[in-house]
Amino acid sequence: MIEPVELKDFFITFFSSALIIMAGASYALLFAWSKTNAKTGIKVAAYSAYLVLAVSVAELTYAAHFSGYWLIISITMLVGYFFAPIGIWHLCVKTHTDHDLTTTEEDKL
Repeated sequence: MIEPVELKDFFITFFSSALIIMAGASYALLFAWSKTNAKTGIKVAAYSAYLVLAVSVAELTYAAHFSGYWLIISITMLVGYFFAPIGIWHLCVKTHTDHDLTTTEEDKL
């Protein structure tokens, strides 16, 4: 049977879970923005958001007493959060390179 999180760890678990979602979204958005804008500060901010994500996952793993396959799921989530924006960026670039974005009168017919 699964044991619930202890009451003293409930708020830590709740806030670290919310921070995982926010840091993951921030990393993905900042990573995409760094690809469209050549400023290195944006890329540093993206990796900083990922660092916050990694710390949040570690804190959640500790507070919720993850072990066994739950620990494997946490590590897989962390790796997936890192590589997903990179893969999505490459997919978007490869699917949109040959398209002409202008519309002519012939295209409207």
